[in-house]
Amino acid sequence: MPKMSNESTARRVVKLVASDRVSAFDHVLSPGIPDKGVLLTTLSLWWFDLLAGSDGGRGIPNHLAADHVLRGDDSVELIPDAVRGRAMLVRSLDMQPIECVVRGYLTGSGWAEYQASRTVCGIPLPDGLTDGDRLPEPLYTPAYKAPMGEHDENITYERSVELVGEETAAALRDLSLEIYRRAAAVAERHGLILADTKFEFGYDAEGVLTLADEVLTSDSSRYWDAEAWRAGSTPAERMASFDKQIVRDWLAANWDKQGEPPALPDDIVTRTRARYAELLSRLTS
Repeated sequence: MPKMSNESTARRVVKLVASDRVSAFDHVLSPGIPDKGVLLTTLSLWWFDLLAGSDGGRGIPNHLAADHVLRGDDSVELIPDAVRGRAMLVRSLDMQPIECVVRGYLTGSGWAEYQASRTVCGIPLPDGLTDGDRLPEPLYTPAYKAPMGEHDENITYERSVELVGEETAAALRDLSLEIYRRAAAVAERHGLILADTKFEFGYDAEGVLTLADEVLTSDSSRYWDAEAWRAGSTPAERMASFDKQIVRDWLAANWDKQGEPPALPDDIVTRTRARYAELLSRLTS
């Protein structure tokens, strides 16, 4: 989600805009996914509202700013028509260089590491786990947010302490695990599994650690269908996902990762949009 400066810089407010672009294997693909920006922004706003306490839970501070002002008796929108529905007004934060990853299930790069060493990000796990298994406890596995154009780097918790200090590292870990457990419980009530996710945080002007960027969307998280997970006999059946996995699978089967990737077929685009839309519908209905 690229940031665009707001005219009212004195208030340190920026626009966070979600595009319809889709990427995989470090390439931006063509065409984009229609309405992806709207779907992700709507889901982020829904989660921000819930985590702020609309469900009766403890309020988690977030970076949202008011998107309208009163001028006399009129309410004036601050988000331009061109990006309305896929943009949020947010407060600028002192962003922390840690991507806060929480894994509740064994999959992806974690599964690859587990096969080699029975660990995930260096954390030992019991023998006998398979791809898609629920972990004994959710794992906090931070990553260092690399400069633009470079790969993020998985790091140990101890390395995160070196980067941001013991107090901030502990706060990032504890808040990430709290949000994950809370969101996973919500997802479960809607027949979904929140397999893993990542968060970003920054400090506001008052020194409050604040949830930022997008949150718990299908671009920052893996959601699976709970019934398929229980009934599936193969990893593909168990991990019926609500993200761009359809795109990754097609690209892996039709591109050798040399040169520019091919254009996505219409049916891949349509199916991917449907999965994004289904996730939003299932969570918010």
